[in-house]
Amino acid sequence: MAQYTFFTNPMSRGQIARWALHEVGADYATELVDWTNKPAGLTEANPLGKVPTLVHHHGGDHIHVVTETAAICHYLAEMHPERGLLPLPDEKADYFRYFFFAAGPVEQAVVSRAMGWSVDDPQKQGMLGYGSYERAMDTFDTLLTGRDFVCGDRFTMADVYVGSQVDWGLNFGSIPKRAVFEDYAARLRERTAYKEAKAIDMDLIAKAQANG
Repeated sequence: MAQYTFFTNPMSRGQIARWALHEVGADYATELVDWTNKPAGLTEANPLGKVPTLVHHHGGDHIHVVTETAAICHYLAEMHPERGLLPLPDEKADYFRYFFFAAGPVEQAVVSRAMGWSVDDPQKQGMLGYGSYERAMDTFDTLLTGRDFVCGDRFTMADVYVGSQVDWGLNFGSIPKRAVFEDYAARLRERTAYKEAKAIDMDLIAKAQANG
C-alpha cells in the first residue's frame, strides 16, 4: 500500500496538493473523484466530500486524514522534513503570514469577485477578511515585491500554496497581470516537481475531455 491515498479531481485545488506531494517525493496512490459519483472512501474520510483529501497510512495501523489544501501542503512538509521545505526559525513569521494570507484574504477576494459579490460601504468592508478585491491584490503585490520566494531567496512549502494562487489566478484572470506576480509564477514553473505534477493533471484533463 502506498504511504498516502490522494483523493482528487484534476479540475480542482487538487492540483496544488499534487504539486506538494511531488515536492516531498511522496509515495502516493491517486483516487480520481467523479463529481456526480463520489467514492465511498472519500465521503468516509471527508463527510464534506471535498477534494483534495489526503489519507496518510502512517505506521501500519495509524490512519490520518488531512483536508483543506493549505493544511495538506504544510502537513506534507512536516512529514518530510528532510526535503527542507519547512521554514527556518527566522523564516516562520513570513512563512505562516503569507501562507494564511493566500488561504484567507486572497482566496476570499478572488471567489467573491468571481461570484459577483461586493460590498461598497467602506465601514462594512471592514467586516470582510480582505476589505476589497483591489485592496487585497495591492497588498499581495506589496508582500511579494523585492523577494524571489515567500521566505526571501529560499523556496519553501508556502510557495506551493501561495504560488498556486498566483499561477492559477494569472491563467484564469482572477489575479491581475502585474510584473511581480508574473515573475514569481515564472520562477515556480521551472521547478521539477511543478512540471511533474502539472503534466499528470493536464494528461488527466485531456483524457477526460476526449472521453467527454
